[in-house]
Amino acid sequence: MGSTVSPTAVPTATTTDLQERGPLSAALVRRLTGQEESDHFAQAEAAIARTGDIVRDDDIQLSLFLLFASSYGALPQIDPAREWDPDLIATRRLLETAFERALRDSVPVPPNPEATVDAVGRALFALAEADTGPSLSRYVAKKATSEQAREFFIQRSIYTLHEADPHSWAIPRLHGRAKAALVEIQSDEYGGGRPDRVHATIFAKAMRGAGLDDSYGAYLEQAPAITLASHNMMSMFGINRRLVGAIVGHLAAFEITSSIPNRLYGDGMRRLGFGDDVTDYFDEHVEADAVHEQIAARDLAGGLAEDRPELLSDIMFGASACLTVDGWAAGHMLDAWERGESSLRTVDPA
Repeated sequence: MGSTVSPTAVPTATTTDLQERGPLSAALVRRLTGQEESDHFAQAEAAIARTGDIVRDDDIQLSLFLLFASSYGALPQIDPAREWDPDLIATRRLLETAFERALRDSVPVPPNPEATVDAVGRALFALAEADTGPSLSRYVAKKATSEQAREFFIQRSIYTLHEADPHSWAIPRLHGRAKAALVEIQSDEYGGGRPDRVHATIFAKAMRGAGLDDSYGAYLEQAPAITLASHNMMSMFGINRRLVGAIVGHLAAFEITSSIPNRLYGDGMRRLGFGDDVTDYFDEHVEADAVHEQIAARDLAGGLAEDRPELLSDIMFGASACLTVDGWAAGHMLDAWERGESSLRTVDPA
């Protein structure tokens, strides 16, 4: 059954041109699209020096997003020849270093458990259970309007239209049981051989059912810095081999906190009158992630900690960073909605 909700007040997609949010992102857009040389490294140094909060800095977070998008191939406007441009990589590393430092300074991390499958698994579940961040899923289930539900889709599209890709960077960096566990999870994420069941494809169908544009980046200009920061954190953990422990911990926390929220999201969408084309995505994750959470916490994260105990601290950091930063992003949406405002970034029509 298709959706029955009338697509009123649907946020419109913005131009397909890459729009800068400050001098740094302006310089990077010029370089990444092959228009001209630019002083992007100097602009990155200046942006870091002047920002009061790198996690919520629009210019810096958009810049990191565009640099990572070059490796994903997520945005067709970016020249593929720029992926290994050494000057751009230098700028990305400068921004990553500052971003990682800010996260390590602000994300609370519990003491390390023993480096065993059982101890790490229990510690990760305890960390997720102790999380007191805002419950976006409960709000969607009980209170969200249709317009807010569409905003939710827009915010989530930054990651979910290429769901699982940030974590897949870890596959060639792992070995043995941890690698096998990650591949088992990712196989489900990518549909188990069925193109129509790829989770990103199911989410795209849900966006269309909600009356939204499902092309990647269509709403990039409306995504606030904190939404980009959540995705950039995943990309940074995944794309840097030295942070393989962090991306594994991130995935474990991500899966542990997925099944129940997705049930609530599905309930909220049904309450609002959306059809099966919209709720299918959430229903799929209720069952799948109930299995994935055990594999991710024990076989993947616990197995990696047993085999490589030097990565244990980063595993716990990655898990806590997932819960913390996603909590900030959820809090941004809830705070806006409770004020009766949009959670989306205001776009200047000029």
